[in-house]
Amino acid sequence: MIAIALFIATSCYVGAAALAATPFVRPVPAPLRAVVGALAAGVAVHLAALAGVAHESGRMPISGLGPALSFAALLLAGTLLAVEVVARDVSLTLVAAPLAALTTVAANLLGMRPLLAPSGTRLVWLVAHIALSFLGIAAFATAAAAGTIYLVERRELKSRRFGAIFRFFPPLDTLDRVNHVAAVTGWLGLTLGVALAVAYSVNYRATDTAQLLWGTGAWVGVSAVTFGRLLGGWQARRAAVASSVTFVAVVALYVAFRVAGVSGGQFL
Repeated sequence: MIAIALFIATSCYVGAAALAATPFVRPVPAPLRAVVGALAAGVAVHLAALAGVAHESGRMPISGLGPALSFAALLLAGTLLAVEVVARDVSLTLVAAPLAALTTVAANLLGMRPLLAPSGTRLVWLVAHIALSFLGIAAFATAAAAGTIYLVERRELKSRRFGAIFRFFPPLDTLDRVNHVAAVTGWLGLTLGVALAVAYSVNYRATDTAQLLWGTGAWVGVSAVTFGRLLGGWQARRAAVASSVTFVAVVALYVAFRVAGVSGGQFL
């Protein structure tokens, strides 16, 4: 049943992306309510699947590779849903929803088997660290999606091709604002997550080198983008390129650790 629920959630995310792409097929506005409804249904079913994992295993479904990836996909989809509802625009769904779907599929294939987690205060500490870290990554993924769409629309605008992309995508200023706010939010979440990880490692003497390296690398990249905007005076295009490239680098670093066979900790 859990595998079926995750398949349904994946289908909802793919369906939301397909609905968001409607203007590229027919000259009509994107169906905002239908896209938001599909995303909301996917998030609800995904949450129910993770609740089922927790009930069956008696463990929090955020430890172990499969559950951690599924939890990250849920946070990404939830963040996307919140942004789309507030902005009343579904263009980010074209990039972020397929990413959430692919991550959910990977989690389902790897298996939803949570690792044995500690209890008591140590469990709360660990859950807060993982949740904040993934929330930061999900927010930065939103910034990267906004940056990617900004670059595509800017290129179309400079070439004077006022086709479906120009009609469908929101103004460049809106995409730049989403990129800015999401990058800062991602930095705050990741900073708190990394701080809790360091304090957890020191307090309980439970250091995981691979996890520490990945978390530090991700934090450095996200920090560079955030402070480049806040203090470095980066313009919209440079920030869009930096956020998109940095997100790809963070994902590539994660994949590199997995391919190299580096042993995982609670969620790496």
